[in-house]
Amino acid sequence: GAAGMSAALEAAAAGAEVLLIDENPALGGALCWHRTDPAGLAERSLRDALTRRIAAAPGIQTLSDATCQGLFSDGLLSVTQGKRLYKVRARRVIVATGTIGQPAIFPGNDLPGVLHAHGAQRLMRLWAVPPGRTAVVLTADEDGYGCALDLRAAGVTVAAVLDPRPVGEAQGPLAEAARATGIPVRHGVMVAEAQEGTGGRLAAVTAAPFDSTGTLGQGPERIPCDLLAVSVGVVPNAALAHHVGAPARYDATRHTFALPETLPEPIDAAGGVRGSRSLAARVADGRRAGRAAARALGLDTPDAEPVPADPPGWLNHPWPMVDGGHGKGFVDRDEDLTVANITDAVAAGFDHVQLLKRYSTAGMGPMQGRTAHLAVVRLAARAAGRPLDAATMTTLRPPVGGETIGHLAGRGFDPARLSPMHGRHEALGATMMVAGAWLRPAVYGQGPAAIADEVRAVRDRVGLIDVSTLGKLEVRGPDAAAFLNRMYTFAYAKQPVGRCRYALMCGDAGQVIDDGVAVRWAEDHFTVTATTGGVDAVHRRMTWFQAHWRLRVDIANVTGAWAAVNLAGPLSRRVLRRLDPDVDLSPEGFPYMGARHGTLAGLPARLLRVGFVGELGYEIHGPAGNGEALWDALMVAGAPDGLRPVGVEAQRVLRLEKGHIIVGQDTDGLSTPHEVAMGWAIARKKPFFVGKAAVEALAQGPQERVLVGFTLPAGSPMPQESHLVIADGDIAGRVTSIADSPTLGHPVGLAFVRPAMATPGQEITIRGDKGRMIRATVTALPFYDPDNARQEIDP
Repeated sequence: GAAGMSAALEAAAAGAEVLLIDENPALGGALCWHRTDPAGLAERSLRDALTRRIAAAPGIQTLSDATCQGLFSDGLLSVTQGKRLYKVRARRVIVATGTIGQPAIFPGNDLPGVLHAHGAQRLMRLWAVPPGRTAVVLTADEDGYGCALDLRAAGVTVAAVLDPRPVGEAQGPLAEAARATGIPVRHGVMVAEAQEGTGGRLAAVTAAPFDSTGTLGQGPERIPCDLLAVSVGVVPNAALAHHVGAPARYDATRHTFALPETLPEPIDAAGGVRGSRSLAARVADGRRAGRAAARALGLDTPDAEPVPADPPGWLNHPWPMVDGGHGKGFVDRDEDLTVANITDAVAAGFDHVQLLKRYSTAGMGPMQGRTAHLAVVRLAARAAGRPLDAATMTTLRPPVGGETIGHLAGRGFDPARLSPMHGRHEALGATMMVAGAWLRPAVYGQGPAAIADEVRAVRDRVGLIDVSTLGKLEVRGPDAAAFLNRMYTFAYAKQPVGRCRYALMCGDAGQVIDDGVAVRWAEDHFTVTATTGGVDAVHRRMTWFQAHWRLRVDIANVTGAWAAVNLAGPLSRRVLRRLDPDVDLSPEGFPYMGARHGTLAGLPARLLRVGFVGELGYEIHGPAGNGEALWDALMVAGAPDGLRPVGVEAQRVLRLEKGHIIVGQDTDGLSTPHEVAMGWAIARKKPFFVGKAAVEALAQGPQERVLVGFTLPAGSPMPQESHLVIADGDIAGRVTSIADSPTLGHPVGLAFVRPAMATPGQEITIRGDKGRMIRATVTALPFYDPDNARQEIDP
């Protein structure tokens, strides 16, 4: 419109590079569809002159038929045009988006034929469509009188102009022009009701006296019409300014919302969105904003002339709403909300505008409340007995208009899944890390000292680890045990109900590809866990083989459906007992590798007594929706014993002290079960499992490498993962895991070496940083608690 075009010209004249974004096919905004009276023709002439100047200006690029969908920090704008999404970065942004007309509220205001005056003018001037044959105009500003003049010029009979203001307030050149043409004007009158006719369309309106308090008087008049054009006020079309945090508060002088004088950097506003209604004020405000933007860029430009005040006749009506009648007065047409709905919501206690929105859904439809916010806050303030000058709007968020999936399909990115307890980790100050497709807490705090403290907490007291990201697969059906027998290396046909068993999966070539725990809940029901990064591949592999085998089994990947934590440490049983479990936690009633259903603190849970970190511990699974509640309950129950949340880094140290491998870190694409000392996990009497022939063939041949544990003296230089093991000047292996053990007081690690180098007590040489040769000693696994006595501790 006039403000935006004037701003662009002023900024460009000072030497700025300007991008002018317009959602319409042609520049001009309201100048394109205003009246055909002499004043309206002058506006058309102005629009033509501004358009010619912009086309000739070397510093202005125009993007028409484009919608700015969002305005973000540092002047970033998302703009859609056709099928394309543009990401624009501007040093200064001027929002000149005009105003949005507001409806009047009366029974029947949703009937076809009830339009805003601006909408009627657009139909006539942009599309040459007369919106009706006989019209009534309800107006409380100059725009409505302009619409009446346009309707008359288009051949529409204007039966009456209804102006709820007293005669003395209805002053202005357009009001005078309408009276001069003989259009009937009734002052102090409001539409009391719109009446429905044949086909559900508007047939007539009932007009009645109306005072400043919003009360209808006696003596209603029925006026037949098929069009009611309404112009009783506007609100700033300020969604883009709101995106960057600009608040909007009710202005009791203008009877509408208003932006603050100072907007967040680098934003400015001009024209109708800033409150200017008359053409002269809009043009002047646009020139002011353009020059201000140029000065902010360090360009020389003259001072702008003062912005003139709007003449009388441009203020919103303070209360264009009536109650009663035979129909419903709709406040939010998107959500079918009436005056009574808003009043009842406030009476129910939802009197804050944010609560009111969520309870009543006001403003949650496609329009996002653009034509409802003003009426909603007025009604809410009246019902709550609060002054309007303290009212605020609910938050407007991107996008401004419609976006397609094609617009959103941008460049590649790495999505991250969040565990059900993610918010708790952030609140505890966790440093997050990527694990597969997930974000997991690496450590609560920063640095090696924090990791060591978490390790000691598990060894000495009790720790809590979020393991929700671990894969979880439900295998059900009469052939569930037979299916797992084929997929994994261990034996599951005779696995007792209520027991866990290690699950090692091999590929067709006999290589280790994943591991976890198989839990048997019933004869025909297993849950199998998998690694965080490998569960999707395991699930695909299971379904692929099931398609060939066609066993009576169903497989479901339920990883996201379950929250899970590992409560580990010598005091973990004591902590669980404080949660009033309905499970026997005694060593006899719940032995190592047992599994139970029960409740903790009233929450349903699956409990597995497993020990990846080498301490008495329980893996607890519950519905994802209960994840935070489960976490909170355990944190409270463990507080007397010094329970500490533990991150992934400490968990990796704990498992390394116990000699447990991580598939994908301590294995590669060629690692076989015998190379990583997992021969014990192979059921040799089974006739078949996937990869069995390859595993047996590789086991009979000469081994080229084996995974061993090694230790370093305290204070020794530390090699890194993937550093090479050197023997006689040749590569003899590589380090897969290494950490400084807080429990043992010296570094420990795992490495692939030649079989001849695997004898405990033998020294190996690792080439560290900058070629330094580091001497390490091969050590029998596990480094910590070789007799598993810690699993049975009961302090």
